[in-house]
Amino acid sequence: MHYFLDVVLPIPLERLFTYSISKAEADFLQVGMRVAVPFGKSKIYTAVAYNIHNNAPTAYDAKEIYQILDEAPLVNAYQLKHWEWIAKYYMCTLGEVVRSALPSAFLLESETLILPNKNNTVNDLELKDDEFLVYEALQHQTALKIGEISSIVDKKNVLPLVNRLVQKGVVLQKEELYEQYRPKLVRYVKLAEAYSSEEKLEELLHTIARAKKQSQVVLSFFQLQARTKKPISITDLEKESGGSKAVIKALIDKSILEEYFIRTDRIVHTSEKSRKTITLNPYQTEAFEAINFNFTNKKPVLLHGVTSSGKTEVYIKLIEQYIQEGKQSLYLLPEIALTSQLINRLRDYFGEKVAIYHSKYSIQERVEVWNNVLENKEKAQIVIGARSSLFLPFSNLGLIVVDEEHESSFKQFDPNPRYHARDAALVLAAYHNANCILGSATPSIESMDNVKKGKYGYAHIQYRYGDVVMPDITLVDIKEATRKKRMKGHFSETLFNAITETLEEGEQVILFQNRRGFAPIVECTTCGNVPQCPNCDVSLTFHKHRNQLRCHYCGYHMALQLSCLACGNVTLDMKGLGTEQIQEELQEFFPESTIGRMDLDTTRGKYAYEKIITAFEQQEMDILVGTQMVTKGLDFRNVSLVGIMNADSLLNFPDYRAHERSFQLLTQVAGRAGRTKKRGKVLIQTYNPYHQILQQVTTNNYDKMFDEQYYEREQFKYPPLARIIKLTLKDKDYNKLNEASEWFASSLQNVLLGHQVLGPEYPPVARIRRDYLKSILIKANRKQSIAQTKNSIKRIEKSFNAISKYKSVRLVYNVDHI
Repeated sequence: MHYFLDVVLPIPLERLFTYSISKAEADFLQVGMRVAVPFGKSKIYTAVAYNIHNNAPTAYDAKEIYQILDEAPLVNAYQLKHWEWIAKYYMCTLGEVVRSALPSAFLLESETLILPNKNNTVNDLELKDDEFLVYEALQHQTALKIGEISSIVDKKNVLPLVNRLVQKGVVLQKEELYEQYRPKLVRYVKLAEAYSSEEKLEELLHTIARAKKQSQVVLSFFQLQARTKKPISITDLEKESGGSKAVIKALIDKSILEEYFIRTDRIVHTSEKSRKTITLNPYQTEAFEAINFNFTNKKPVLLHGVTSSGKTEVYIKLIEQYIQEGKQSLYLLPEIALTSQLINRLRDYFGEKVAIYHSKYSIQERVEVWNNVLENKEKAQIVIGARSSLFLPFSNLGLIVVDEEHESSFKQFDPNPRYHARDAALVLAAYHNANCILGSATPSIESMDNVKKGKYGYAHIQYRYGDVVMPDITLVDIKEATRKKRMKGHFSETLFNAITETLEEGEQVILFQNRRGFAPIVECTTCGNVPQCPNCDVSLTFHKHRNQLRCHYCGYHMALQLSCLACGNVTLDMKGLGTEQIQEELQEFFPESTIGRMDLDTTRGKYAYEKIITAFEQQEMDILVGTQMVTKGLDFRNVSLVGIMNADSLLNFPDYRAHERSFQLLTQVAGRAGRTKKRGKVLIQTYNPYHQILQQVTTNNYDKMFDEQYYEREQFKYPPLARIIKLTLKDKDYNKLNEASEWFASSLQNVLLGHQVLGPEYPPVARIRRDYLKSILIKANRKQSIAQTKNSIKRIEKSFNAISKYKSVRLVYNVDHI
């Protein structure tokens, strides 16, 4: 009997691939193990075992697998089920989900090695110059990687050159798998067995008495052993004895000390629990009881608590409940910035049980967290992370907390799968039979709609913790202030005076501007020329600290020109406002104060968030200027003033969610102010103080905002009353893209009769990284089956792919586009 294995390859293939395996392999293999398989002409990929059976594939001959990579499954049944749902719902392939879900260290890929052909005599006069360079290098090295050949001949594409050398019989090609993850091994020392008796020990001390440094190391070794009663690492011994590594090595060489290695995690936290219990106030207790009541009815719960109402304490109390039952908990956050503050709070209560998982961690660290969760270890009972932590191998999940559930950062934009972590978390909780809580001060309209329809339970905390008063929110009319020439740079008199007062009282200020850089536009006042990105349809943003013009879409940059590139005049003017410019203006106005900035440019490093947040918490900074990173759930005790530089840029965004997002963002920023006894102050600068959203923010009237937005969406058929699927077509050829998008849109209109098909239309930025873009929007009727709609779209895609002239046009699906 023949045995076959279906595998999921981490590449965008619609189907599973089948390989032949022996009976012994079939008995050993389990679903979820990794196997290395040959694919294509010579590539070897890491695939995930999916199904073992006896049916040979009909379309091709099954190749044999290359090797089995795991002793036990790396992926469990819950994960595979969840990943299949993500692939089906978000219209991508299972392979793309696997590539996104598994840390890249698990996905071993082969690397092509070029070896000299020893069996062939080569006439080096027949070789071209670049061929000879490679041949000569192989006389001194056993093998070369493609990258090394590239640097030898100073060319990017060296595959034609390698192919020529293979044809001439000069070299051979070999594929080799390489492992990216290496466990961290720490060197320890112990006394050699030979010196375990007292006489031998005395003899040893007598022998090395003359070698002072060596005897000092041995004495320090005994002192450490007596004091710590733990294995002694070489680093500790070196520190204690004041000796060097060379002295310790000499003792190892003499077989006095023996070295050995212990495998340790890269992330080790030594903090102990400091607080044992939490006491909830009456409002929190009421919410806590409401949540547990809804959990017994197996409903997800929306916790709607105003800013600073103590939602985190309620989450901690819930997590405590599940930890006592021996279950795992997942705490999802929209921003990595939030994790650093929260980690410390959770560690206070749960000590070592907290693990962190997000993209700022190295590949090696992520592999260790994955393994700890897979083995259900004590140190990974609670996982805090950004959206990618949904993919971890939980086996005993009891609770998922989705904090700040309204955040658009939960939606993945590029690459596939373009999933929404909040929705995927609800499905994951259902598969595990776990409970899920969504928390926010400004819930998304979809979640509140689900509450009103009875799909979700609801708990509300309407007062701040410790009866702190909500901040006083004032709108500042900068239209009037500009007309009367009462502006200081970009600051109105009101905001400037408020900052001065706050600083005099020794309190802190947060200023919010949703654009990084110095100035979004550099314009020549003579001819009106604005430097544009050559690859995208956007103007370049000026970054002063680098003296560069940068594109925020593709990363293209150039030095700031001293004169206009079009007319040669030096009349260059900066238009618009970025965080860098605000920081500079503040340094001019308040030279005595320390001003920090928190945006994408200042938070690139692994611990960058933590450094800025800690410095601001410890009052090393007086003013923090930031983009939306400063708005989300951060808790600063000494902030009494929050200033919003320009609210209009949020309101006038071409998007149906612009008003909802503005309300959420402004309410969240306002929530950073006055989190202790003194009432905080929020100043919002705007050219239109009578705008209904701004009025609703000042009165914190969520219900009125919800009713107005819901009515508008009902009129124009937007979520939650319809489902949106956005199709984006991309191509470098402008005319071909127009033709292809028209073909696709007309096919959709003919097939999807009950739905509204809008477009094709150019998006606001119609060219990114040299690709022209065109969008088609499908507003799917909620009464009709969404699965059927997706199948119809997929059928049209098959016909589209069969048209040879549209081969180069790429198609991107975005289900539940936000």
